[in-house]
Order: sequence, then structure tokens, then C-alpha cells
Amino acid sequence: MAKSLRDVERARTPRPRLVTRPVALVFAATFTSLTGVFLLLSVVPMYAVDGGAGRAGAGLATGALMLTTVLAELALPRLLTRFGYRTVLAAGTLLLALPPLALPLSSGTAMIVLASLVRGLGFGVAVVVPNALVAALAPAERRGEALGLFGITSGVPAVLALPLGVWLADRVGYPPVFVASAVISLATFAVLPGIPGRIAASSPRRPLGVVAGLRSPGLLRPAVAFAATAMGAGILITFLPEAVPAGGVAAAALFVQPAVTTVARWWAGRFGDRHGAARLLMPALATASAGIGLLFLVPHPAAVFTSMVLFGAGFGVTQNASLAMMYERAPASAYGTVSALWNVGYDGGMGAGSAAFGVAATSAGYPVAFALTAAVVLLALPLARRS
Repeated sequence: MAKSLRDVERARTPRPRLVTRPVALVFAATFTSLTGVFLLLSVVPMYAVDGGAGRAGAGLATGALMLTTVLAELALPRLLTRFGYRTVLAAGTLLLALPPLALPLSSGTAMIVLASLVRGLGFGVAVVVPNALVAALAPAERRGEALGLFGITSGVPAVLALPLGVWLADRVGYPPVFVASAVISLATFAVLPGIPGRIAASSPRRPLGVVAGLRSPGLLRPAVAFAATAMGAGILITFLPEAVPAGGVAAAALFVQPAVTTVARWWAGRFGDRHGAARLLMPALATASAGIGLLFLVPHPAAVFTSMVLFGAGFGVTQNASLAMMYERAPASAYGTVSALWNVGYDGGMGAGSAAFGVAATSAGYPVAFALTAAVVLLALPLARRS
């Protein structure tokens, strides 16, 4: 009876507010900075090709962007400890906004690669800092749901700005798109004064560095399990249009997958807050693996769309569950490190998976390569079980 009364009392207790003013401002900063990123993600490689740098120049631009993104993510825990969230976010905003203004001066490979290297540093800040801030500012009992809303905020720019940038470049030319990216990124400064500079830690423990985080099984296992599914996401973005000759099918499928992922990430946050995120990780990995494995039947449209739903659901749940688990196991002083490790798993998994898949698809064909990818994702199940 006593337990029943406690449950009734808990149900009557108002839940803490999820979206406070600082959290809303972090969401706004995320939206503006990432819109500036995704507006140019496909446009800069197009600019390289049209300017004479060719496909090699386009590849170098993207490679340079991702290289410094990962390097920034690894350095950010130390920088956040020294300078605080607001200062680092301001610096990252400038690193995102200023390079596009130099691109109209030259379409040569050197200028494009240099601008991409600098923008990559800002990109790393734009994904790590808001993520850590949301985890620190949200009520602990609703952190999973807050991270789910953050997933929506960071996902919408990819859905909208990525195609919009290409569309605008075709119609008004490259310089206006470069300027628009810079202006949108600089809009982040409008909300920076309301974002905390530092978050008071609940314990006096020394901040956890990246190396120490990599040595922590409680942080490393969920990050590696998530990286296995991120590998699948990178493969789909890169190779599905070529594996499915019908362009309309591939385009629609690549819309379905991120849409399902966004909804699943939000649902996983609500479920995890109530029942625990750890119990979601294994079924999510299995679902993502099944989705990738179903692409053995490409280019059959029914198989492709079913695959996108399954993989999208598994990928979204894995995103939220792995991140929530990592934050649960770290003090507030280590949230920057948690965000960095998780994002390195995201970017590293996407990059490594795409490179390995290209080799496998060349030698064995797309169906076999997709089946092998599904098997690799399944290899992460023991990590999820021990997490």
C-alpha cells in the first residue's frame, strides 16, 4: 500500500519544466549555426567542380571539413573547461561565418580547402557545445526528452538547408548563398548573451578529459555501439542513390530515413526518462541491423522503403539511448567530454563506414556489401548488452 501511495504522490508531483529560456536559446543557437553549415554542405563541392577544381577538389573540401571537425571535437573538452560555453560558442560562430565571405574571391582548390578547414573547426563547436549545454540545463529526470528535442532542432537544418542551398546556387549563383550562410551563422550572436558561460558542477570532481573518457567502459561502450549505426547512416547517404537507379525512389527513401530517425529519437527520450535508456540499446541495434540487411534486396522499392523505416527507427533510438546513458554516467563537469566522444563516434563512424563500404561494394557488389554492413552492426550487440 505504501508503495502504491508513493506512486500516486509521484504522479501528482508536477514535472519540472523542460524548455526553459536558456534551453530555448541553445536550441535557437543550434538552429542558426547548423543552418549555416548545411546550406553550404553540398554547395561548396559544387563550387569546386564548377570552378575547375574537379571531383578531387570537391572531395578535398568535404574531407578537410570533416578532418578539422573531429579535431575540434577532441580539443573542445579542454577549451570548455578553460574558456566556458559562451566564449567557445562565440568563437565557433565566427569560424563558421567568416570563411564563406572569402570564397567568392577564388574558386581555386587552395581557397576552398582553407575555408573548409576553418569551417570544420566551427562545425565541431556547433555540434558539441549545444549538445553538452542541453544535457547540463535540462532537468535530470527529463534529460532524455530534452535530448530528443535537441535532435529535432539539429535535424531540421539538414532537412531544409541542404536542398535549399543547392536550389539557390542553381538560381542565383554561389556568392549570394555564401553570404546567406555567413549572415545566418552570425545570427547566433543574437542569443549568445542569454546562454550560460559556465554550468555549476554538482560535484567538485576534476573535469574528465577525452583520454580518460576513452578509458571508461561506461562511456566507451555506448559510444562504439552508436558509431556502428552511424556507419550505416553514412553509407546510406553516400551510396543509396547509386545503388537504387530510380532517382525518385532514392530521394524519397533518403527523406523517409531521417524523418523516422527524428521521431524515434524523440520517442526514445521520453521512454528512456521513464523506464531507463539502457534497455533500448540492444533492440535498437538489432532493428538498425535488420534495416541495413534488408537492402540485400536492392533495388526493390518495397525493400528499400521498409529498410529506411527500420534503420531510421533503430538509428534514432540508438542516438538518444547511447547519449543519455553516457550523460547519466558522467558528472556535469564532464558533459563537454561526453558530447565530444559521442560526436566523434558519429563523424568517425560515418567516415570509416563509407570508405570501407566503397571497397566492399566495388569487389562484391551492393547487395553483399549491405549484408556485410548489417553483420558489422550486429557485432556491436555484445557492447550494448554489457552497457
